[in-house]
Amino acid sequence: MSFIVVVITVVQFKQSSIKNVCNNYLQTVCIGPVPKDMLDLKAHCCPLYSGLDSPLIPWPGLKFACVRILELYGKVFGQEELCELIIRKTCGSCKCTKDSHDVLHEEWVNVRDRLGFKPVQDPDKRVSKERSYSQGYSWVPPGLPSHKVEKYFNSLPSNKVPKLGTSGEKYRDKQVVVQLPKQDLALTYCKHVEQRHHQSYEDFINARNEIALDIGYARECTYHVECPKCKKNVEPGEIGVFASKFGDTVLWHPTCFTCTECQELLVDLTYCLYEDHLYCERHYAQQFKPRCSACDELIFSGEYTKAMNKDWHSGHFCCWQCDESLTGQRYVLRDDHPYCIKCYESVFANPCDECDKTIGIDSKDLSYKDKHWHEACFLCSKCRVSLVDKQFGSKVEKIYCGNCYDTQFAARCDGCGDIFRAGTKKMEYKTRQWHEKCFSCVVCKSAIGTKSFIPRDQEVYCATCYEEKFSTRCVKCDKIITSGGVTYKNEPWHRECFTCSHCSTSLAGQRFTSRDEKPYCGDCFGELFAKRCTSCVKPITGIGGTRFISFEDRHWHNDCFICASCKTSLVGRGFITDAEDIICPECAKQKLM
Repeated sequence: MSFIVVVITVVQFKQSSIKNVCNNYLQTVCIGPVPKDMLDLKAHCCPLYSGLDSPLIPWPGLKFACVRILELYGKVFGQEELCELIIRKTCGSCKCTKDSHDVLHEEWVNVRDRLGFKPVQDPDKRVSKERSYSQGYSWVPPGLPSHKVEKYFNSLPSNKVPKLGTSGEKYRDKQVVVQLPKQDLALTYCKHVEQRHHQSYEDFINARNEIALDIGYARECTYHVECPKCKKNVEPGEIGVFASKFGDTVLWHPTCFTCTECQELLVDLTYCLYEDHLYCERHYAQQFKPRCSACDELIFSGEYTKAMNKDWHSGHFCCWQCDESLTGQRYVLRDDHPYCIKCYESVFANPCDECDKTIGIDSKDLSYKDKHWHEACFLCSKCRVSLVDKQFGSKVEKIYCGNCYDTQFAARCDGCGDIFRAGTKKMEYKTRQWHEKCFSCVVCKSAIGTKSFIPRDQEVYCATCYEEKFSTRCVKCDKIITSGGVTYKNEPWHRECFTCSHCSTSLAGQRFTSRDEKPYCGDCFGELFAKRCTSCVKPITGIGGTRFISFEDRHWHNDCFICASCKTSLVGRGFITDAEDIICPECAKQKLM
């Protein structure tokens, strides 16, 4: 009743005050802050906004109401069909699902009452709000005493246990709506079953209720019995689920009591039997009747639309944006949603960069980077020739054919001087660039491509030609010195080529001397060219700084320059010649005496 009072009050306010009243109502009735699903349909540019201006809408606050208020309003004032139009299973503005806005049951639901079943006489098999809440759950399994309930729930995944105030409670609320849709349970909740199909609907409901639909019970197992789903035993003392339509000896593990189609736990143990398998009511019904993907009702008419691998009432296959019927019309799929041509082009089509008109679905959309063109508008910015299936270049946000781009912007090859045409491969090194064929060795003219090369004096050489032209060569054999050479008088030699000019002994690392620009080992030089000592007759080579003494045409090693009589060294002393000998002054005096 509090809601009715609020609505009456809202009607007396100006429209600008309506949203504040809704906020106040939500703070007091919904408990807590205003939910995120508060909608200003005008701000969302909702296509239904103009419809909400209709005089048929008794309360202008609908434009600013959250989806909870819309649903409550419909119930109080008998306007459920109007609210269903606004919400249409998805929010008219954001297109998200009802459960995203928590448009679920706000009151406690007894599944037996929802199905229209008579109350059970056995008090142990009754489910009530008081009994469930007293144990801390939104629902407890019928057939179990209170001290067994906890054992039953311990066998289920924690996020699916309907404990008050948890995600499990919301899971149960959602599954009640999904598995037991009201429009499957009573004609009262159907908006799209035509009068001529009412009897077929009733016949289907009655047959289902009699043959297939029932509620299971939980009980303690007293003997070994195989679970029909997992094929493992339900052991004595374990809690199992009993379904009377399968017989008295069949038990399931609580986690195995699921729908064959969606594999979800059967909400509040409500099941349907079909071909010896368990189904939730939703998927049982779909074994016999197609379900409209728009309104979620079963289709009893022989004529309906099949599209996107789904079924639809003939008038319900609509554009996701404007809700216009697509039956018999062309449409475009985007993110798994159908759009009429007009909406698709309005929302998703690209504008042409040339003519600024929309590129419709019947036109080819040519794109480059973040720009788009009609096929007929994809032209060179200078000569206006079509660029479809042709090479083109881009400069300063404009596109050009190959010739125009080359004429105005193309760089030139450092080899041949010609321009680089659009699509031509370019080879670059530092600040220089070449055509692929022009990037070649200056000596042999062979294309270098991706092979190694050596630049020198603005020219490019392949490794072989560079080595031939610039590598160091031995002055003796004229071959390239690759390693371990010897330099003599600023000229390079192979180690093995640097030998004595007379005996060919290697001089690398050895002492040597030269004569007439030719190297000789010490022995050969002495034998061939050196003066000979007058005393010992051996050559005086001078190698290693050897000192010697010359007198007239005679020569001596330092060590050999001694007195012929007393053998005293005469180096640095006076001496007297005696025929071929040299003697010291003392020996000369004695000899004269």
